[in-house]
Amino acid sequence: MPYDAIIVGSGFGAAAAAVGLVEAGMKTLMLERGRPAKRDSLDWNQRKILVDKRYSSPSPIQVRQYGQRDYAAQHPSEVLGGMSVFYGGASLRLRERDFRHWPIAYADLEPYYCAAEEALGVHGTAGLDPCGPPRSKPYPHPSPELALPAQRIREAGEGLGLRPFPIPLAINFTDSRRPLCIRCNTCDGFPCKIEAKNDVTATLLQRAQSSGLEIITGAIVARLESRGDTVTPAVCIDTESGQERRFEGSLFGLAAGALASPAILQRSGFCSTAAGDPVGHFLMRHCNAVVTGIFPFCTNPEQVFHKQLCFTDYYDADEEGPAAGIIQDIYTPGAPVIRHFAPFGVKSLAGRLTRYMQNLLCVAEDEPRYENRVGTSREVDRFGIPMTTVDHAYSQADIDRRQYLIKHTRRILKAAGAMATRVYKIDTFSHAIGTIRFGSSASDSALDE
Repeated sequence: MPYDAIIVGSGFGAAAAAVGLVEAGMKTLMLERGRPAKRDSLDWNQRKILVDKRYSSPSPIQVRQYGQRDYAAQHPSEVLGGMSVFYGGASLRLRERDFRHWPIAYADLEPYYCAAEEALGVHGTAGLDPCGPPRSKPYPHPSPELALPAQRIREAGEGLGLRPFPIPLAINFTDSRRPLCIRCNTCDGFPCKIEAKNDVTATLLQRAQSSGLEIITGAIVARLESRGDTVTPAVCIDTESGQERRFEGSLFGLAAGALASPAILQRSGFCSTAAGDPVGHFLMRHCNAVVTGIFPFCTNPEQVFHKQLCFTDYYDADEEGPAAGIIQDIYTPGAPVIRHFAPFGVKSLAGRLTRYMQNLLCVAEDEPRYENRVGTSREVDRFGIPMTTVDHAYSQADIDRRQYLIKHTRRILKAAGAMATRVYKIDTFSHAIGTIRFGSSASDSALDE
């Protein structure tokens, strides 16, 4: 029997859509190619998660970036709940000026921000973000007390005249009806073994399943078929058996992320082959870097959670173009991980210095550029599905914004007592957006408002 609605994907967008659909009484199916996180001791093993990539997809994405001539295979993580399972809980709103080129305004989304913060159990303190947008409600829960490493950064920032504030976090610090956060140092980038992180599996998907949502995992959506303007079935490949399955519905929601969603549309023949079709183009990912400070003392001897502090003092540094970005406190991985990613020749030294490190994350905004795109290859993966390709390069303006944040991040770390700093540039697509964007013109947007 056909479903009223079928949702492809299971991350933030898919889970929120599922709640709305099932609570409206619609028979709804969710299709997810990943499996549920195992939630065992290996999910807090830094080598297994960060080096061995425990949840990496069997289907590689072919990525060409920074002017490379050839594509290199990357294996993104896939799991029920999408990237919400691995994110660090940061729950910041866009600012009013960020909407200046959009067909909607911040005020149109403000009530939905409040609903999302309530559903995700966000802990925060309103009014402290120096460029925070107006709010109609306070955060659902108060910010937790700062750990000593975060206090160190706050004092350094305030000494420089900056206004650090607690990061709004979707982590359970207060609700005793659920597992409480134990303030461990394996949160950002890890599944939460005890489910204290408020990812969508612990919040929205549980809520939707209690109202009747059906979820099938291990289901790769190969393509969507259509009659006229209407999508009819989703054609899937079962990852265990390799068998093809078809699911019919009256309404389809595509929420498989900024890389997989346009690839599905392209495989389904929904995109024009003519130059200028926006689907898959304008890929953005942030231009990020971690700045490490080396201190003359052990920075986090108790190995406690301290991703608690944010700086937006430089967010509007570029008034004419995209905002410069933000600086966040972030944890330091263990010695085995540091040694693995350190440059050749200093791996041993880097491992020994790990306990003296403290990191800050620079999240620089990047520009939407047509040539940054997602496509499909003539090569197929082990399931017979055309591989997804990604072409991406930062503009000089993107790099300049990152360097601007790096410069000020070094100042903060040195004010906190760091003797030296080192920069590690991030090249993942964990923040990817933009490839099926909405707007006022079909010439540069795939969706209307």
